[in-house]
Amino acid sequence: MKHSNDSVYCVTATLPPETAGALFEIIDSDGFTPTSWHDVESGVCRVSLFPDEPGGVARAQAALLAAAVLLGVTVEPAVCSVAQADWAESWKRFFHVEKISDRVVVRPSWEPYTAQPGERVITLDPGLSFGTGKHATTQACLRFLDRLAAEDVRRSVLDMGCGSGILAIGARLLGFADVRGFDNDPDCRRVSEENAALNGVSIPFALDDLAHAHPPADIVVANILAPVLIQFAPQVAASLAAGPRARLVVSGILDEQYAAVRAAYEAQGLRQLDTLLIENWRSGLFTV
Repeated sequence: MKHSNDSVYCVTATLPPETAGALFEIIDSDGFTPTSWHDVESGVCRVSLFPDEPGGVARAQAALLAAAVLLGVTVEPAVCSVAQADWAESWKRFFHVEKISDRVVVRPSWEPYTAQPGERVITLDPGLSFGTGKHATTQACLRFLDRLAAEDVRRSVLDMGCGSGILAIGARLLGFADVRGFDNDPDCRRVSEENAALNGVSIPFALDDLAHAHPPADIVVANILAPVLIQFAPQVAASLAAGPRARLVVSGILDEQYAAVRAAYEAQGLRQLDTLLIENWRSGLFTV
């Protein structure tokens, strides 16, 4: 990631503020640490990608351009370098306490917060992984998990693509006892384990992927991108336990992509129970 001993690479661009969250969802955290800055008075929103290694600058530019095309906006990525100390702290300015649902609150580890009666507070230090609670898809998943926990916590939960561990940790704090997760990124697995310890919960996180079915769980949460959800629909569906209590939450889906995702899972014999639209991202709740 270093540009020199004292600086790191940065790829920046300006874009409409309402598209920043969606852009980060498309890019995810695959090799990049994203930040954004929004000047409310001028309306300017600047996004920055910090490649995990010097050779990643070209990939960061390409990822930014590709995401912009999907969103129908025009960006002109610029490359710069910033002081390493500034980079290490800059993204923290944009991550604050966030109330997600009636019971779920997400707070960064460096901000104090006093829980109100009935609240479950997820404490996070996301590091280089994805998942702070600010993104619409993460919020939708947590809202669905809150609803499912209120119905019956005597169910097992599998978090596919755990990122920072936020969804698995949220499930444990909401009362689900049997929770596990996996990610194909070693950094995500490490950060998830660290965040679980930070929240005082024990969750087994594995280094794994979607190329095969996993031991079935009563509740499966897959906050991934639409093309991946469609490609691996058979494996995801096969990881859902049979029975009337089974629930699948799929997220990371732009609204215009949702019909194709729904069709892919209905083809696996699943039935939609509900959807949730936040900003321009739609998430779905399915059962067998």
